[in-house]
Amino acid sequence: MAVEMLSYINRKSPVHQLTGVTKLVCFIIWSSAAMLTYDTRILIFLFVLSMVIFIVSKIKLQEISFVLIFILLFLLINNIAIYLFSPQEGVNIYGTSHVLFEMAGRYNVTIEQIFYQSNVTLKYFAVIPVALLFIVTTHPSEFAASLNKVGVSYRIAYAVALALRYIPDVQRDFRNIALTQQARGIDMSKKEKLTKRIKNAASIIVPLILSSLDKIETISNAMELRGFGKNKKRTWYSARLFQAGDYLTMIVFGLIFVTAMVVTFHDGSRFYNPFE
Repeated sequence: MAVEMLSYINRKSPVHQLTGVTKLVCFIIWSSAAMLTYDTRILIFLFVLSMVIFIVSKIKLQEISFVLIFILLFLLINNIAIYLFSPQEGVNIYGTSHVLFEMAGRYNVTIEQIFYQSNVTLKYFAVIPVALLFIVTTHPSEFAASLNKVGVSYRIAYAVALALRYIPDVQRDFRNIALTQQARGIDMSKKEKLTKRIKNAASIIVPLILSSLDKIETISNAMELRGFGKNKKRTWYSARLFQAGDYLTMIVFGLIFVTAMVVTFHDGSRFYNPFE
């Protein structure tokens, strides 16, 4: 059976042993550090450390390959859009212009622009492994408990947990419906033309939407019958107490954030400028 996309993957690793609250707080700290800085040295450090954490988690690359490819495709489109709409952004930021080769109008390719967009790419590379690990190493129920513990309404937290739980169900329904339609002679393979495959996809999407709506109604009725949302607070079966590793991890991530901010803003600017 194919690996479920963005579903919880159970492993025995130091990352899995951390509580959901710890992973959520660390993810917020890590993302904040990566987004606030444009210091290439810090971004490279965060990227290398994120890969180390990924290896420690024992999650295999092929288990998240589909989502990873989708994100990298989005990153490519984002870089193209940055160059098309602001081809001189790097020049404006760093105050110098070293032209590699000239193009029409303002679309000269400069070292500054390449350096700027490389930093943008490094931001994604630094955050993506940690973000994916947070999703696939945290059980949905524990994730909901974590959100509620940091101040999010338990109704919202539970809705997020249900959405994460439902992703594997949607994938299984899609595969089952696709196999059923193929058994009836509707070809979705690469042998068909792209336009024909897109047209045939409608025979899968419509039943998938209808089955999803039916499941949503069943879950909603079950929750309403059990009085969900009646009280202001609730307890969580999957909530876990903090251990020494949780405190140590948050302290380390906090120190990384503080160090990154000090190095970034020590000269009054968050842009590392090697062209000065």
